Amino acid sequence: VQLVESGGGLVQPGGSLRLSCAASGSIFSIATMGWYRQAPRKQRELVARISSAATTYYADSAKGRFTISRDNAKNTVFLQMNSLKPEDTAVYYCNAAIMTTYKGTYDSNYWGQGTQVTVSS
Repeated sequence: VQLVESGGGLVQPGGSLRLSCAASGSIFSIATMGWYRQAPRKQRELVARISSAATTYYADSAKGRFTISRDNAKNTVFLQMNSLKPEDTAVYYCNAAIMTTYKGTYDSNYWGQGTQVTVSS
């Protein structure tokens, strides 16, 4: 199973970016998908997550600015980030809880390689 992120880059304060993360491989089912971020010298933190039923949760820092969504048919999760601030600068990681076989269990230790988001003028 692989999670591949895309969409990071350099953007000015107030700008927008849309991150994507596609899961591929031997996948039977995906439960929660989420986005985390890690800034230099800081711990990795949850930004937002979404269940298979589209129930969402946002960190306080993301509320009102970021929107998480998913396409279950394509095993893909998105993060639309608006009104970006310099403090949003970090490596953003995709995470998913994946069941690889029928009647298996969900494993939440699937991570993407990370995509850099830099907010700077």
